[in-house]
Amino acid sequence: MSFRLRNATSADLPFITAIYRDSVLNGTASYEIVPPGEEEMAGRFQAIRDKGYPYIAAEGEDGAFLGYAYASAFRTRPAYRWMVEDSIYLAPEARGRGVGKALLAALVETCQTLGFRQMIAVIGGAHPASVALHRAAGFTETGLLKGTGYKHGRWLDTMLMQKPLGEGAETDPDPSVYPGTLFEG
Repeated sequence: MSFRLRNATSADLPFITAIYRDSVLNGTASYEIVPPGEEEMAGRFQAIRDKGYPYIAAEGEDGAFLGYAYASAFRTRPAYRWMVEDSIYLAPEARGRGVGKALLAALVETCQTLGFRQMIAVIGGAHPASVALHRAAGFTETGLLKGTGYKHGRWLDTMLMQKPLGEGAETDPDPSVYPGTLFEG
């Protein structure tokens, strides 16, 4: 499958909303039960972009929107500012075709360039394809939270996976780079 990655824009919101809707209704990546509408998704998109986090889109050579990925705060307490959480959502027709792998690689590279030191994946339903995707990208399992959500008539576990970025926790962070000012103002 041929595709390209680019920065997501507000013009992508109908597609982002549709893909997320499908994931909410049919998957376990999100523990939401009722899919949010485009206005809510626009607010979430803007909040992520306003903080300077990356938000990446994948589109096919025919211009079809295939998926998106973004990084956001794992937690908002200032000591966590060096860690980001990744999120990846794909259109059903893009799954298993390398789109998720490319989105995750681009997200890791961008977050590392921005100065983040850790990336965490919070994998709803401990979904095997998502676990495999993250493992292939160098993430390691750091925990399994049992029975964390109830959706589609069953209890779901949540897998936590983590990947050091750059020097990880080997050196002190440089407070003059992006994450050092993320929570100011």
